[in-house]
Amino acid sequence: MSPSAERHRSHRIGWLRAAVLGANDGILSTSSLVVGVAAANSGRNNVLIAGIAGLVAGAISMAAGEYVSVSSQSDTENADLELEKRALATTPDVELRELQSIYVARGLEPDLALQVAQQLTASGDLSAHARDELGISEVTAARPVQAAFTSAATFSLGAALPLVTVALAPFASVIKAVSILSLIFLAALGIIAARAGGASIVRGAVRVTFWGALAMAVTAVVGKLFGGLV
Repeated sequence: MSPSAERHRSHRIGWLRAAVLGANDGILSTSSLVVGVAAANSGRNNVLIAGIAGLVAGAISMAAGEYVSVSSQSDTENADLELEKRALATTPDVELRELQSIYVARGLEPDLALQVAQQLTASGDLSAHARDELGISEVTAARPVQAAFTSAATFSLGAALPLVTVALAPFASVIKAVSILSLIFLAALGIIAARAGGASIVRGAVRVTFWGALAMAVTAVVGKLFGGLV
């Protein structure tokens, strides 16, 4: 296979992780919430109100959580890059030998490793040190805004699916309908994510549906128990 025919997927890591996490949480948390509330013998309106509240709160929480966590990662990366920039300015020989040792550890002969290190640092930029010493690259660099927006949007989309089911299904069978359709949605999400990431679609589907079924079963039991107490 020629290099041009290869289809790598690493460039999708940032948005794919946030999208899968958001959609999975949207489906899972909202379906579990409405199943639990419905199991407590609440009416359709109460179930919908609880679900909508869960959608809004969950989307905001996902956006805030992703932004804060990815911003922390970005701050750490920037601090490391500044430290590396100062080291290159004050002790360039030490940094050159450090880069050489990295390439030797990867299998190059010392002389060749030194030549590679010299050529990669000849322009004076940080890319070689950022990539090979710190593990920071354009593909894996933290993007807080992208992660926050992607998580919020996909959470809202995922949460809307069980809510539409609650609104349209006969209320007497709403728990069964939400549970079955949510598991189908989760399995489809697992398949889509696996295909986008080049992983096994069976493993991706089973992984998310198992935890979805467990979450809905637990909340249904909790809703039933507490519903009988009020």
